[in-house]
Amino acid sequence: MSEPRSSAARFRALHAPGQLLVLLNAWDAASARLVEAAGGAAVATSSAAVAWAHGAADGERLPLDRLLDATRDIVRAVRVPVSVDLERGYAASAAGVADAVCRLAEAGVAGVNLEDATEPPEALAAKLLAARGALQRAGQDLFLNARTDVILRRALSGAAALDEVVRRARCYIDAGCDGLFVPGLATAEGLARVAADVRAPVNVWASPALPSIEQLRALGVRRVSVGPRLALTALSAARHDAEQLMAGRWAPPSHGAPLTYAEVNAWFT
Repeated sequence: MSEPRSSAARFRALHAPGQLLVLLNAWDAASARLVEAAGGAAVATSSAAVAWAHGAADGERLPLDRLLDATRDIVRAVRVPVSVDLERGYAASAAGVADAVCRLAEAGVAGVNLEDATEPPEALAAKLLAARGALQRAGQDLFLNARTDVILRRALSGAAALDEVVRRARCYIDAGCDGLFVPGLATAEGLARVAADVRAPVNVWASPALPSIEQLRALGVRRVSVGPRLALTALSAARHDAEQLMAGRWAPPSHGAPLTYAEVNAWFT
């Protein structure tokens, strides 16, 4: 495992101007190795998928200690940088969020996502400011990605929504974030506006409405993530196979190039 500072520096470099990081979201060591084996330059976690894998619902219902254990498993399994979705920070106070962020840094992660959800932007700004200060005092470094849910939650629409996204972005950047995540932003016009007006790498969520990779790069987007999509794909395939087996159909269904026992086992040999 790389030292945390080196890992964060490598992760930050993947967001350089002109680059587009396709960041796939894992939930355990095996899915993280799958992402790495598929060519992922970094691995992110999905809060929902990690929670489901441990028998909890999304929304910070998975205890922080269990999230940390799952994170350590993922970091040990891969050589690429790992970013963790910390949702709203697992604490009510900014100081508590900063402590959680530092614990993740100690676990070897390269980045963290923190979201504003339904809270006022001042709350996330305070968390980011506290987290950046605590990291600096501890001699640690992380890529802090600030997520704003203005568009996802339809708090505003049209030009007013974009204005609010940019306003919040400036607030979060002043507080110490390294990047801005805007789930739900998908139109070329909106992407161009936010990328031009925000002086930090812009991260969006993969969706059928999203432009192509070439267009995203031309618009100035630096990062695309997929949330729980891979976990849902895996569970969907497993459910189909389970239903076939329960019906007495012993031959496994064909899924193109299925993984084998030997291939997956070799990931950890």
